[in-house]
Amino acid sequence: MNELIIDATVENIEKVTEFVDEQLERLACPMKAQMQIDIAIDELFGNIAHYAYNPEVGSATVRVEVMENPLAVAVTFIDHGVPYDPLAAKEPDTTLSAEERQIGGLGIYMVKKSMDDISYEYREGKNILKIKKNI
Repeated sequence: MNELIIDATVENIEKVTEFVDEQLERLACPMKAQMQIDIAIDELFGNIAHYAYNPEVGSATVRVEVMENPLAVAVTFIDHGVPYDPLAAKEPDTTLSAEERQIGGLGIYMVKKSMDDISYEYREGKNILKIKKNI
């Protein structure tokens, strides 16, 4: 397991993505799976940066774990910000046109659809969101 502790700011999304991509490249992760994970990082870490500590800045921990049988990677995002379960949000109605849809919710919806597993818990004052992708 590899771990990065970093300020939860929008400017650090690129550093988090690079950190995770380094681990994925060691696994010879297919480009499609890597791109899906990168999009998930952008959405999830971006949400932490925007909402967890607003207007302050706090830290976030990003953990990368490799699992075997089947080969998979799990990325866990941990912050001490405001409790928020993005999985509890109502899914957007994708049958509506963009103009008719309510704002928000599409990013987490895309993450749910592109990952093989996603879980959330609030424990010991921490938001813990974990995504898993089989590779």
